Amino acid sequence: MRLRSLGVALATTASLCALPLAASTAASAAETPLSQGKTVTASSQENGGTPAAYAVDGNTATRWSSAATDDQWLQVDLGTAASVTQVVLNWEAAYGKDYKVQISQDGGTWTDLKSVTGGDGGLDTLAVSGQGRYVRMLGVHRATPYGYSLWEFQVFGSPSGTQPGCGTANAAQGKPASASSTENAGTPASAAFDGSTSTRWSSQPADPQWLQVDLGSVQDLCKVDLNWEAAYGKDFQIQASADGQSWNTLKSVTGASGGTASYDVSGSGRYVRILGTARGTGYGYSLWEVAVHTGTTGVPPVQGGGDLGPNVIVVDPSTPDLQQKFDDVFAKQESNQFGTGRYQFLLKPGTYNGINAQIGFYTSISGLGLNPDDTQINGDVTVDAGWFNGNATQNFWRSAENLAITPSNGTDRWAVAQAAPFRRIHVKGGLNLAPNGYGWASGGYIADSKIDGTVGPYSQQQWYTRDSSVGGWTNGVWNMTFTGVQGAPATNFDSGPYTTLDTTPVSREKPFLYLDGSAYKVFVPAKRTNARGVSWPANAGTSLPLDQFYVVKPGATAATINAALAQGLNLLFTPGVYHLDQTIDVTRANTVVLGLGLATLVPDNGIDALHVADVDGVKLAGFLIDAGPVNSDTLLRIGTPGSTADHSANPTTMQDVFIRIGGAGPGLATNSVVVNSNNTVIDHTWIWRADHGSGVGWDTNRADYGLRVNGNDVLATGLFVEHFNKYDVYWSGERGRTIFFQNEKAYDAPNAAAITHDGIVGYAAYKVADTVNTHEAWGLGSYCNYTADPSIVQAHGFQVPVKSGIKLHDLLVISLGGMGQYAHVVNDTGAPTSGTNTVPSKVVQFP
Repeated sequence: MRLRSLGVALATTASLCALPLAASTAASAAETPLSQGKTVTASSQENGGTPAAYAVDGNTATRWSSAATDDQWLQVDLGTAASVTQVVLNWEAAYGKDYKVQISQDGGTWTDLKSVTGGDGGLDTLAVSGQGRYVRMLGVHRATPYGYSLWEFQVFGSPSGTQPGCGTANAAQGKPASASSTENAGTPASAAFDGSTSTRWSSQPADPQWLQVDLGSVQDLCKVDLNWEAAYGKDFQIQASADGQSWNTLKSVTGASGGTASYDVSGSGRYVRILGTARGTGYGYSLWEVAVHTGTTGVPPVQGGGDLGPNVIVVDPSTPDLQQKFDDVFAKQESNQFGTGRYQFLLKPGTYNGINAQIGFYTSISGLGLNPDDTQINGDVTVDAGWFNGNATQNFWRSAENLAITPSNGTDRWAVAQAAPFRRIHVKGGLNLAPNGYGWASGGYIADSKIDGTVGPYSQQQWYTRDSSVGGWTNGVWNMTFTGVQGAPATNFDSGPYTTLDTTPVSREKPFLYLDGSAYKVFVPAKRTNARGVSWPANAGTSLPLDQFYVVKPGATAATINAALAQGLNLLFTPGVYHLDQTIDVTRANTVVLGLGLATLVPDNGIDALHVADVDGVKLAGFLIDAGPVNSDTLLRIGTPGSTADHSANPTTMQDVFIRIGGAGPGLATNSVVVNSNNTVIDHTWIWRADHGSGVGWDTNRADYGLRVNGNDVLATGLFVEHFNKYDVYWSGERGRTIFFQNEKAYDAPNAAAITHDGIVGYAAYKVADTVNTHEAWGLGSYCNYTADPSIVQAHGFQVPVKSGIKLHDLLVISLGGMGQYAHVVNDTGAPTSGTNTVPSKVVQFP
């Protein structure tokens, strides 16, 4: 809630409510806007109490407000192409000084209807002329330090005549129905959709009540027929929804007299409901029949489901030349570190004998069973480092998931570095995390997995393992962290590499694709608290059919992606590289955004790649965001600035979501990831400003901040962030927790002066803001490798306020071969590094 503007807003509201009466030329006084109750999206919202939908609800006491930055927009889908003649903007105190009103046929290509400069707020009534289905306000400059805020955004005109005639068939007949209540067992909801005028639904005698039908898919709606029994609705609304949760009002009816009536509507949805707000009698609401008619608008709705695209390779044990399929992809991807190839292998349940699936860059292998043991490989899933002369420190961007492996020689090899998750795997033997020859290695992450034998990290510098079981664990170099792992070694960080917590405070496993018979579904695991061991085979959670996902394939536009989200669809990105000309906006609670084969999003022209509203339970998983050559403010933003909602019961999760700035070409982003939503769980990410590849240089791939956390009660498990120009992690939310952190400072700092601030040489890898009172972290490592100027002495790896609620456990700093040094570990505590021996300086407990 923005207390700053309460008095101003109240005064403004009073004056604005009077203005339409004085504006005698405003056509809006006598007609319902085309925009009212329609589907609406926005670039952002200030908080959960100011959603985009409030700008088109016909209520001047509710409002939409944006984040406090310029270049924000509000967009309404009129449901069909229309000739637009007038747009009315009813501004709250936080108004747009300079803005544009634009129109579009497809939500992707926009034409200016009106440009306003030097606006003074209040009521703006704009005469315009244009045709299209989508209309938006594009803010250019704000008049106040706050965002843009509209009580109402009204679009007037008439349908352009492009919509074909309305169908005569009843799309609702025989479809699943539900209701807020029933009078008795003889008047169920289904009776209003059975095609019989001698059966009826009736409700309890109370207001409000509703009746709802599921049409089975999103459809264009053009007419609804109501056949009332004697107990009719006097005031009611006809509403539509894509997901059965967020509703748009298609028609508001007041003073009805019952009987039979037909209502023309315009919009789309899978669910249609009649929401009664005032009864016409002392009884409940009662309908003999409800008929829903559909047609087609100028732009059809986005369809869910379908095939998985050209780069998903689905196999079963009888697939001919199966080994050759693995070998062919590996030959393309073994050393293709910055290429555009993306591949996903999906293995149907069954037993695969004699297979060695070598996994290269941007390649994922997953089983299609509900449990790992449904897909058995008698052979190997292998990552090695022959391509890089036995050095595994660049084996990035690949994954294995949901399989059982019986290794051919008793031990499987998974010699990876960052961004290479090993999830939900049952290894019926041992697991070797080092390359052949025990060369350098810099990984890695295991979750929800069972390794019957011993895990040997050997040359691995660091590793995090969560909610798993192991038959044993041998050695490790610097930082081996475990939470909720049965069989994990005991903590010995003072003399060794181990930090072990008995349980993981909050976790939720990554969503995954599986086969239910012949139908693809996505399983969404449930949240776990204080977890220990694997989540399977119990598999608490829910299954979503593929037709609830827009299956995104190469060539899809951001406009279509956003249209699918607005319809209530989830997203399944198939392997590919997706250039975005507008920000992907996730505004619906519980939306799943899942990538296959390291699907990669590239924001063009300086836009942000992905925004998530401050809503419950969004799941982001399995994709890479690659910065574009024009600077983006924030590549991934979770929650709007100032988010305050409590999401502890159903947090948003970010899992195997990776960020890259440079390497594949010049990339620029001020912030990589900003988390504003409370209770967010970050479960395995690598946020990387490139130190090698193309487009690499102190200013060429400038990126100031890796992760910024503003929300409260945020948990990070498996946090890898490297090489940023300023702070790699800046944490300003309260009660934050991090379990395992791996960092390297930027190699290419030109000299000490370039990174000196506030009298301190070097930005801390992990900075907790001075205003924070409570924060805790375990298993933290920061390394320096100042190749441009080895004389740099970084003040410290970690910087935190010294308060009783701030606690750090098991942290270290390391000079890699003497290329720069650290003066301290945390603040002014901890021995300095020295020499070229790459020996850690440790602090077991701070303060």
